[in-house]
Amino acid sequence: MDPEVFEAIEAELSRERRSLVMIASENYASRAVMETQASVMTNKYAEGYPGARYYGGCEFVDRVERLAQSRANRLFGSEHANVQPHSGSQANMAVYLSFLDRGDTIMGMDLSHGGHLTHGSPVSFSGKIYTPVSYGLHPETQRIDYDQVRDLARKKKPKIIIAGASAYPRRIDFSLFKEIAHEVGAYLMVDMAHIAGLVATSLHPSPVGQADFITSTTHKTLRGPRGGLVLCSEEYGARLDKSVFPGTQGGPLMHIIAAKAVAFEEALRPDFKAYQKQVLLNARVLAEALVEYGFDLVSGGTDNHLVLIDLTAKGITGFDAEQSLGEAGIVANKNAVPFDKKGPKITSGLRLGTPALTTRGIKEAEIRQIAGLINDILSTPESEVVLQRAQGVVSEICKTFPIYPYLHAT
Repeated sequence: MDPEVFEAIEAELSRERRSLVMIASENYASRAVMETQASVMTNKYAEGYPGARYYGGCEFVDRVERLAQSRANRLFGSEHANVQPHSGSQANMAVYLSFLDRGDTIMGMDLSHGGHLTHGSPVSFSGKIYTPVSYGLHPETQRIDYDQVRDLARKKKPKIIIAGASAYPRRIDFSLFKEIAHEVGAYLMVDMAHIAGLVATSLHPSPVGQADFITSTTHKTLRGPRGGLVLCSEEYGARLDKSVFPGTQGGPLMHIIAAKAVAFEEALRPDFKAYQKQVLLNARVLAEALVEYGFDLVSGGTDNHLVLIDLTAKGITGFDAEQSLGEAGIVANKNAVPFDKKGPKITSGLRLGTPALTTRGIKEAEIRQIAGLINDILSTPESEVVLQRAQGVVSEICKTFPIYPYLHAT
């Protein structure tokens, strides 16, 4: 019916099959998740919430949204779950709108130190509507400077403190954040988008019971459809729900909510914890191998699913590193490092993650092999011989660990 779109989809399938995806925020959804997204649930308008819709004919979408809510609560041990946000950014916006007024002070991790745009960046709504204060990493340890967090909180009196990151390779002490927030009378919001799968399997300390609000995406380590999620106590549930609808969104995407329900059920199974353990092991092996090759890692290693390389000493920018690796079929992303002197379009860093590789079945031996390829390519980015050899190795790894063998491909 539409050859142009079909060809683009086929090309994307081919790209994913022949690439080693090391973007820390990407993963491969299961067949069940993808089939659910492509279901008739996409046809249904369902403004409102289960049992209180503004449209008729919602009895079955009500059923699936209640399933998603109850499974999210069971997965994370929370009391209230809103599964309607279209993204993590909209989940964060809904929380802010629940309790903040225009101009209120919010405090989050500096974007260049590993934070997210919606934690107060001036180019985001969060930095335009509210007054942002940023904390960062200690210049020596390159870990969160909790003393700085406390001092800033005391001086600036933020209405809400945001814990969580998009490029921070270490565990976050949510209990200490709670202590600081309580001391200054602030709400605590934890954005666990990157580590949700680790939290769900108790492989990272949980923010449930520590934070007033917990936001997340449902892809990344959680391996579901692209979308958002907010968890909170029953005390805040009604106010939060109003901020999602009608506060920031109209009709929810019922096919995505159904796919979220499927993903939560998958995450409740024992094999999901085994997967997350391998994600962590692969990341640790990757970090160790890169250090052996002489790469500087932010904080010296990792406690989670990602590593952040500071390329300054290598004399190559994050942009150039991303391009060189991409030519070999290794997909990564440039990323700022703490105290970066280069702009966000160039950067001095490279972020690498293991969730997608682990979903393919890749383990420690292949991770070491991939680390060797990264070293070869970034050490001699102009070498055609090195590039061709790397392309061949990447191709063999992809054939050995295929994805989506049941899907059509040209």
